[in-house]
Amino acid sequence: DALADRASLAGVRHILLVLSGKGGVGKSTISTELALALRSAGKRVGILDVDLCGPSIPRMLRVQDSAVHQCDSGWVPVFVGQDKAIALMSIGFLLERPDDAVVWRGPKKNALIKQFLTDVAWGDLDFLIVDTPPGTSDEHISTVEALRPFQLLGAILVTTPQAVSVGDVRRELTFCRKAGLRILGIVENMSGFVCPHCSECTNIFSKGGGEELAKHAGVPFLGCVPLDPQLSQSLEEGRDFIQEFPKSSAFPALTHIAQQILDTSQRSS
Repeated sequence: DALADRASLAGVRHILLVLSGKGGVGKSTISTELALALRSAGKRVGILDVDLCGPSIPRMLRVQDSAVHQCDSGWVPVFVGQDKAIALMSIGFLLERPDDAVVWRGPKKNALIKQFLTDVAWGDLDFLIVDTPPGTSDEHISTVEALRPFQLLGAILVTTPQAVSVGDVRRELTFCRKAGLRILGIVENMSGFVCPHCSECTNIFSKGGGEELAKHAGVPFLGCVPLDPQLSQSLEEGRDFIQEFPKSSAFPALTHIAQQILDTSQRSS
């Protein structure tokens, strides 16, 4: 078992967790755009979608109709785009119908997460991004424990600016510290709406909660990602935002976050 565990992740140089104490803050969006930005920087990237009850990444990358195949070393992930530089594994590929609900107790969820980590033929990757469900539950403990022997770079925490979201993410910080998980930094998502006509920024959800939390917790603040209709459109249509919308207001924020992850990984190598 230990040898099998090592084999599937042996070619992965850095593993990155995307966490939040709250649902609806855009973890899957940040995971997807980070993967696209790292691919654009010439890196080979995998995404493991362990949000078992809400697997949205297959749709965001327009591969929701793909099937997972078996090979000698386990499941073959779904490869995204013509260059096949992003490998994706999600429970979304294993459901008979897209509307099927995953009505499972903890042990069955934990077993699948472990299988995703041990029985997927990830091959050689520079980064494996793990998109997690909201909270600090069974799935998070199982994921962190299963990844502990490997090249775990750390965790990115995602929040929106308002106090209720920041409070939930504060609990996620506590979880990371109890689990001995390195915090790479905090991203404030949905940080103001930039009008596409006049470019004025309106702070719909208040402002600065993520930056304030990072300062208070003594962890890096990775940046603010504004609400951007072009970003939403690219995710709805499964388009590559990083390639197609370089003039968007969210583009510099996302590429800056990716650059900080690249810098951190180089220092860790």
